[in-house]
Amino acid sequence: MRTSEVKRNTAETKISLRLNLDGRGKSEIDTGVGFLNHMLTLFAAHGKFDLIVTCNGDTQVDDHHSVEDIGICLGKAFQAALGDKRGITRYGSFLLPMDEALILSAVDISGRSCLCYELDIPTEKIGTFDTELVEEFFLGFVRNCPMSLHLRQLAGKNAHHIVEGAFKSVARALKEAVALDGSNEIPSTKGVL
Repeated sequence: MRTSEVKRNTAETKISLRLNLDGRGKSEIDTGVGFLNHMLTLFAAHGKFDLIVTCNGDTQVDDHHSVEDIGICLGKAFQAALGDKRGITRYGSFLLPMDEALILSAVDISGRSCLCYELDIPTEKIGTFDTELVEEFFLGFVRNCPMSLHLRQLAGKNAHHIVEGAFKSVARALKEAVALDGSNEIPSTKGVL
């Protein structure tokens, strides 16, 4: 089984995260940020990743540190669970309709960090959640599990649908990219990812 556990303790956050890449989509999420709880629950379910996250962060200041640090921890957990990436498909993409929103995610688990983020979220907040933190989350993720992640909004004007579509689409693209192809080879002519 491809599993990992990450702990991160700073002056701003205390995080514990467990990941099983070959799970069934079960999750236990308590980040202190309600909207992020919902997005990570969807992420786990649509990627079929088992995910346990707890975070005690300085949300009395704002949600930024918790959201970014959870993205960092999730990236580290993926990196650890993937090991040398032997036998993975490497690439994945998914086009997800979420009512009027249409979101494209494409992933290359390349060992190089690149986020191409093209979401035009029309509001600054969804409830109490700052929508600018969506990009911060995915930046933390790709910097700590080096990959190219293209996240593009093709249609939609409802902020909630855009963000929810993004988390679901990325999860499904990742599930395809981390799938084992049965070869036990590293999918690169360089011999390393």
